[in-house]
Amino acid sequence: MYNSFEDFKLNRQLLNAIEEAGYTQPTPIQQKAITPILAGQDLMGVAQTGTGKTAAYVLPILMKLKYAQGEDPRALILSPTRELAMQIEADIRSLGKYTDLRTVVLYGGLGPKTQIENLKKGVDIIVATPGRFLDLYSAGHIFLKSIKFLVLDEADKMMDMGFISKIHRVLEIVPRKRQNLLFSATMSELVHKIAGDFLAFPTKVEVDTQATPAETVEQSLYYVPNLKTKINLLHNLLNDIDTFNRIIVFCKTRKVADNVFTFLERKYGIEDVRVIHANKGQNTRINSITAFKEGGLRILVATDVAARGLDVSDVSHVINFEVPVVIEDYVHRIGRTGRALKQGSAITFCDPSEEYYLHKIEKLIRQKIPVKEIPEAVFVEKTGYEERQIIAREIDNQKRRDDPEFKGAFHEKKSANNRANDGKGKSNNPRKDAGKSVHRANGKSKRFDKKK
Repeated sequence: MYNSFEDFKLNRQLLNAIEEAGYTQPTPIQQKAITPILAGQDLMGVAQTGTGKTAAYVLPILMKLKYAQGEDPRALILSPTRELAMQIEADIRSLGKYTDLRTVVLYGGLGPKTQIENLKKGVDIIVATPGRFLDLYSAGHIFLKSIKFLVLDEADKMMDMGFISKIHRVLEIVPRKRQNLLFSATMSELVHKIAGDFLAFPTKVEVDTQATPAETVEQSLYYVPNLKTKINLLHNLLNDIDTFNRIIVFCKTRKVADNVFTFLERKYGIEDVRVIHANKGQNTRINSITAFKEGGLRILVATDVAARGLDVSDVSHVINFEVPVVIEDYVHRIGRTGRALKQGSAITFCDPSEEYYLHKIEKLIRQKIPVKEIPEAVFVEKTGYEERQIIAREIDNQKRRDDPEFKGAFHEKKSANNRANDGKGKSNNPRKDAGKSVHRANGKSKRFDKKK
């Protein structure tokens, strides 16, 4: 059992940096991973986000590289997103502050000129997204003959984002004699496949059941009939400023994220709210994340581009305004809170068309998410005709996905009847009438369009 970082026999430069970074004792993943990595083992680490896995591989790499040497990189760390790449690079700089090791971070979204200039100065560790790394390698700016370590961080997200072909390309160009490290929060079939291609007789360390959220995160669920009611519920919760003091609100799409941001900005002001997604410029995203980290920002609205790599120690709440379609993203979203053994809360809003994904999430995490009643103060809006149609189509598509023989309960020819009945609050398919969705909490039924 390793009760302190000194037990790993790390050098004094690293121990001083660890102490200044505020780390007091190793987390479970660090206790299990650091020693085999120092021993030269290939390693597959399964750990949810927020458990300290970045330091679990960065510390041994810094220990073994020791000091700056030559012009070419000796360690390559691949990350699925620029946000995570930037966070890893920041951790390396923090933990390696008393070494002269040189780190360069490479990612897309801005011109490569500065990154190329940094590479030319000499580099020991490259942290990169796969696309930008391969672009600069193909252009002759990176030489890999000295690579001793190859790390795939958040391997499951890389597979979700379609990076498998790029990863295989990287494996073709790096030296065969190297130490390989793979870290992932979940172990999908694709991750198993890339692990088989990538690792040689690896040591496997696992600190929790796969895809189990951290015990420090309190989860809760609201069944909400429609978009407008979600907005009303969000407003009601965020009015409790003392409790909800630093919040990330996750949305599936850029459009919804922008709409939620516009609403919150009107309510709480631009100084308290920002939004980040793929359409926002690189500098805008960096500035928003920095402001959020430093505590100058109360609410960050984001798509899943920020679900990984956003390491903020005191996020009080994560709110899933929409249930993620990629169900593994649920684990990573809620992993933004309850970090470093601190308590946090994750709240999910679920409309009828999202129940399909919610059930898959509960199966993935092997637990039921506790259901809460919508507060009496929240006005429950009636679901409009167009939104009911969208929800009905989505539910049909879900049933068809599970049963190709399913013909579909939704038919365009019903539209005229539905419009005629809209004013009466009726439809030809009551189960899919989101305005009258049944709330099954604690075995009780409740119609959303009626107030208690």
